Amino acid sequence: MAKILVIEDEAGVRDSIVDILNAEDFIVDSATNGEEGLQQIRDFHPDLVICDVMMPVLDGYGVLQQVRQAPDLATLPFVFLTAKAERVDFRSGMDLGADDYLTKPFSHDDLLSMIHARLGAQTAVAQQTEAQLDALRSSISTALPRELGSPMREVLKLSANLAEQAPQLSPDEVTTIAKAIHRSAQRTARLTQNIMLFAKLERMSRDRLFPGTRSPQRTEQADQVIIDVAQTLAADYLRDDDLDITLEPLSVPMSEAQLRKVCEELIDNAFKFSPMGTPIKIFATTGEGTVTLYVIDYGQGMTPEQIAHIGAYLQFDPESEQAQGTGLGLIIAKRMIELHQGDVLIESIPGQQTIVRVALPESPSPQE
Repeated sequence: MAKILVIEDEAGVRDSIVDILNAEDFIVDSATNGEEGLQQIRDFHPDLVICDVMMPVLDGYGVLQQVRQAPDLATLPFVFLTAKAERVDFRSGMDLGADDYLTKPFSHDDLLSMIHARLGAQTAVAQQTEAQLDALRSSISTALPRELGSPMREVLKLSANLAEQAPQLSPDEVTTIAKAIHRSAQRTARLTQNIMLFAKLERMSRDRLFPGTRSPQRTEQADQVIIDVAQTLAADYLRDDDLDITLEPLSVPMSEAQLRKVCEELIDNAFKFSPMGTPIKIFATTGEGTVTLYVIDYGQGMTPEQIAHIGAYLQFDPESEQAQGTGLGLIIAKRMIELHQGDVLIESIPGQQTIVRVALPESPSPQE
């Protein structure tokens, strides 16, 4: 049965609520002020807190503020008790993160109806979260082996061929095979690096993530950086003739290393998810204080639902023979762009085209 904590300084009100809840077979505990209530939250581990607003020592707002600041309590259902005269102020509690409020005096049915609604909502959220975690676990178990396995199988096959046939191969043939091995090894190394970078993005705060991210770093010859990345990837995919890139001189408020990483991920996706012989178009515009970069491919595309659910390790159809990827590259690029006060917009037509638009401010905003 659910555990409910009642924090109320008026003994009559407190005892009445406790009696009602005990009669309904809830597991109940109580506290007489906010400070005592905070300690009971830690000791009792309630599924729901019913808390008066006006209390001695620490009022309800103070209790809620501390609860919401604790990561392990951030989603704990929290309901305020308010007198009718205080009802106009209930918005303050809702703004702090309260889930509901109950006005005194209240009826037996009012109390139970509110509790069942809150607990039901919490259960639904928990079930949805668990379903999402199950989908993520399943996707990881499919995405990572596939993405790591493919280049490693290529390395093993090519290196075995090279070892067996080296005496009969010409120097040019040896060089060609060695380059193919190197490309596959680079692909594996890049995926490994992306896994670590994504973990870092998730773990660290914006200001700590990249030292100086919010300082005025710039890449003055951004167009040359983008062209270099695009040409390198086109060569890696043996698709030099597919690359259609036109850029005027650009300057962006990112370090060169960060710009390279963003472009590498977005342009690599364009090549990976489109067939050889179709164009990869890259161009940029400037105006109204914004630099906008476009990466366009004519490949498998995505549905609106797939775009809405893009995430790390997410594969839309694990059984599909089409390229799937891990989703890491796009999420990493998106997070890095957002760190620089920019945004990423994706528009796509399944089976036809995908347009990725990156918008960055020409100048970074002053530090807060």
